Amino acid sequence: MIPNFQGNLTIRNARIFDGELPTLVEGSITVRDGRITAVGGTEEGSDTGTVLDAGGRVVIPGLIDAHFHAYALSLTSAINETGPLSYSALAGARRLEAALVRGFTSVRDVAGGDIGLATAIEEGLYPGPRYFFTGPALSQTGGHGDIRAANDGSCFHGGHMCEVVDGVEDLLLAVRHRFRTGATAIKLMTSGGVISPVDPIRVPQYSAAEIRMVTEEASRRGSYATAHAYSPEAIRHSVLNGVRCIEHGNLLDAETARLMAEHDVYLVPTLVTYDAMGRRGAEIGLTEVGAAKNQEVLAAGKNAVTLARDAGVRIGFGTDLMGELEDEQLAGLRLQCEVLGVYDALRSATSTNAALLRREDLGRIAKGACADMVILDGNPFEEPSVLWDGSRNRTVIKAGHVVPSGGLPVGSAMTDEALSGASA
Repeated sequence: MIPNFQGNLTIRNARIFDGELPTLVEGSITVRDGRITAVGGTEEGSDTGTVLDAGGRVVIPGLIDAHFHAYALSLTSAINETGPLSYSALAGARRLEAALVRGFTSVRDVAGGDIGLATAIEEGLYPGPRYFFTGPALSQTGGHGDIRAANDGSCFHGGHMCEVVDGVEDLLLAVRHRFRTGATAIKLMTSGGVISPVDPIRVPQYSAAEIRMVTEEASRRGSYATAHAYSPEAIRHSVLNGVRCIEHGNLLDAETARLMAEHDVYLVPTLVTYDAMGRRGAEIGLTEVGAAKNQEVLAAGKNAVTLARDAGVRIGFGTDLMGELEDEQLAGLRLQCEVLGVYDALRSATSTNAALLRREDLGRIAKGACADMVILDGNPFEEPSVLWDGSRNRTVIKAGHVVPSGGLPVGSAMTDEALSGASA
C-alpha cells in the first residue's frame, strides 16, 4: 500500500499564482498536514518535512480536469461499457496516475467511476488525483449513452460509463442509487453526441419532467446535475429544468449563453477532444458519421466559449479524452488559452473548477487550502507553452507531497538540485 500522506512542506523563492488574482506574489508557501498555512512569508520553524527551492519558478494551484473519464479505454463504446470491470478499473487507475503526473491533482469523472476506485486512491493503493465521480451517466433509450446501432436488436441497459433509464420513477431510483454509492453529482445526456450511433446531435433528450426530477432530487441531496448538451435547444431545455452545469456546449448561441448566465449555470468546454479527433481520426478509427459530427462541433467550439465569456458565464475546463487520446490532456490548456488568454484559462482549470466542485479548498494557493500545486519551468504569463509542453520539467505536489514521474509520493526533504529530478 502507498501511504496517503498529508505532508509538511516549504517552498521557497516562488512566484505564486493563487488561482484568482492576475498578479504573481513572490515569497514562500508553508504547508502543514497537507494544508497551506502561510503564503508569501515563512512560518517560524517551517523548514521541516520537504523543503523546495523554486528558484524563482512560478507555482500554480493543482490543475482540475472537470470532464475526465477513467473508464474510457477506447473510442469504441461497446468496449468501454461491456468489458470486464476489473480491467477497466486497473486501466482507469493508470489513466488517473498519468493525469496526476501531468499536474491534474483533481478530476471530475462525469460518466463512470465508482466508490471502489475512489477509495483505492484515497487509501493510497494507487496514486491518483482527488477523484470526484458521477457513476454511469443517465441516457434515454436511443440517446447519447445508448450504444446500439439502429440494426442492433440486442438488449442494452447500461455498462460502466452509461445507463439507459427512462421515466421519472426509474430515474428517481437511479439517482438515489448513485448517491447511496458515493457519487458527488449526477450526469444526464440531454442531447446527441459525436460517437453515439443513432441520435441527431442537436435534438434535446429526456422530457422536462424527467430532467426536473433528477435535478430536484440531486438538489435535495445537496448536490447537482450536469448535462451533456451541444445545441441551443438542448442547453435551454437543460437549464430551464434545473441543471447546474453544461458539458461541451459547442453549438451555443448568444441568447442561450445569456440564459445560462442568468441561471448561474457553468459551462465546461472540452475543446481538446474534438481537436485531437480531428487530427488523429484515422489513427483511432473514427467512423465517417462520427467524423462529420466531430467537424461540426469542432468548428463551433471556440466560438461557444467566446459567447459564454461575453455573457458572463462561469467557464470551467475539461478534456473528455478517450482511448489513446488521453495523452492530449495538457493540449486542452493550449486551446483554452487561445480563446480566453492565459489568466482566464488558468482560472478555469483551478478556482472556477473548484467552485463547480463546491470545494473552496481546492484550486487556490491560500491559507487553509489543500496543498495541491504545480511548480512550472517558467512563467506561463510570459511563455504560455510552459503549461502544455510535456518536455518541460514540472513538479507536482498533492497534499503537501511531491509526486515524481512514477506517481508515488516523496516524503524526504528536497533541495533545488533535486527539484528537476522529481519533475514529470
